[in-house]
Amino acid sequence: MMEGCIVERAKFEQMGVDDLWRLHLAISEVLQEKIQQEKLRLEERLKRLQTPVSGRRPYPPVPPKYRNPDQPSETWAGRGKQPRWLVAQLRSGKRIEDFTIQFRNKRPPISGRRAASSRPQA
Repeated sequence: MMEGCIVERAKFEQMGVDDLWRLHLAISEVLQEKIQQEKLRLEERLKRLQTPVSGRRPYPPVPPKYRNPDQPSETWAGRGKQPRWLVAQLRSGKRIEDFTIQFRNKRPPISGRRAASSRPQA
């Protein structure tokens, strides 16, 4: 195999500058086409990999249950890690019930779902 490369190199060395330049342009054109084809193939593969695999549905928004009295814009739905403001208040001796958001109808508002049941009431 090495001998074939040496023979080819000898052929190139015998070629004129114009012939070598034409060969360079032809190789560059073929190489550019192959690179473009490979790029398209990889982009298609990436699209297939980015499709969601899980069939899980998204969770509906959860209304907040607790509010910081010092900063009313800070709320917590009661899920996940407790926020810093609540942890600090609990350490100071307050109870979590002290921060419960009071709703007029005693139930948190239902967002994105129908409030009434679809069944007729008896």
